[in-house]
Amino acid sequence: MDIKEGQSFPDFTLKSDSGEEVSLSDLKGKTSIIYFYPKDDTPGCTKEACSFRDNINSFQSIGVPVFGVSVDSVESHKKFKEKYSLPFTLLSDSDKKLVTKLKIKSLIGFASRVTFILDKDGKVLKIYPKVSPDKHAEEILAFLRENK
Repeated sequence: MDIKEGQSFPDFTLKSDSGEEVSLSDLKGKTSIIYFYPKDDTPGCTKEACSFRDNINSFQSIGVPVFGVSVDSVESHKKFKEKYSLPFTLLSDSDKKLVTKLKIKSLIGFASRVTFILDKDGKVLKIYPKVSPDKHAEEILAFLRENK
């Protein structure tokens, strides 16, 4: 990964699970979480998504939206979101433009697991290059509470 904490996150426009486009400019004005994961509906990715789901009230109470990103299709994201009642937006990087820009290591064609916390100006506050899927949401909440 070339991007470092303190640097601007690269501009992007990705399709959401609802088919709408989401860009970096849409996130400006608030702290945001963008987490990359390998593949919808696989054991580790499901644990991670459900951990964010189970902690969504805490993220919402501090005004921090969560965005999950993988190279899966919009249709795959819709199914994954419905199956596990995920209350946050999933973004499709099916053409791998963003994972390529970020130089996120690929696992057999899938993005690896990495999370970025962006500040209200779109700069990287924190990078989590190694993630424990079942404890990650709590780890991020602890960081956000310490740095509010």
